Amino acid sequence: MTADPYLSMRHVSLGYDLPRSPWQRRVRKPIIRDVSVDLERGQRVALVGMSGSGKTSLLRCLLAIETPDQGDITCDCRAVRAGSVAGLRWYRRAVQYVPQDPVSSLDPRMTVAQLVTEPLLRLHVDCDHTRRAEEALEKVGLDHRFLTRRPGQLSGGQAQRVAIARAVATRPAYLLTDEPVSGLDLPIREQVVGVLRALSEAQGTGILMVTHDLTVVADLCQRTLVMDEGAIVEDRPTQDLLTTPHHARTRALIAAVPPLSALA
Repeated sequence: MTADPYLSMRHVSLGYDLPRSPWQRRVRKPIIRDVSVDLERGQRVALVGMSGSGKTSLLRCLLAIETPDQGDITCDCRAVRAGSVAGLRWYRRAVQYVPQDPVSSLDPRMTVAQLVTEPLLRLHVDCDHTRRAEEALEKVGLDHRFLTRRPGQLSGGQAQRVAIARAVATRPAYLLTDEPVSGLDLPIREQVVGVLRALSEAQGTGILMVTHDLTVVADLCQRTLVMDEGAIVEDRPTQDLLTTPHHARTRALIAAVPPLSALA
């Protein structure tokens, strides 16, 4: 644990009720098991694990979509709990989300300008919204000509850049991302990873990336958390973890990606 983390989870646990008949006793299936993690300002962190390991559920807790059964989540020493939109505006400005599938998350009826400024309007950010949208597009390598386009006029890589621009328009301290490059071709994926790295290095933006792609992890993330059966089983600097994995689940994840051996 760090002395002054920006995002912090302490003993977070979450479960779901299994389907049952009216006469059966309620059975709670644990999804997250006593997770404690600190994320420092500006740090790029990967969260990896097999499907069903609890990664997305943990991300939903960090996004204040789910309320943990136990434990606490804080942002800059302030408690984070699912609740009203107004009560979470401060958190939505500070921590933004980049979705896995930008095409389905971008309203096809809206222009890029409307999409990028929408969070500014919803979160009551006091600024020149048009100028902020232009700045956000510049940060992801798109110029002002894209402001009038709609999602249907964008390539997959351009749509993902717009999704990132939409997220960074509020100038957040942290981006929470869920498989942000999984649907992209290799050259476009490398470009988007480059955009994320540049944002982090230039703006000091922290990134937590949920992913299964260890090549992206090796290229972007300074630290990697490995999740297995709802628990964090490894938390180490990325290069150390990839070259000398300690846990069996980490070794299995690495073994499933043969090209990764070339990175050692």
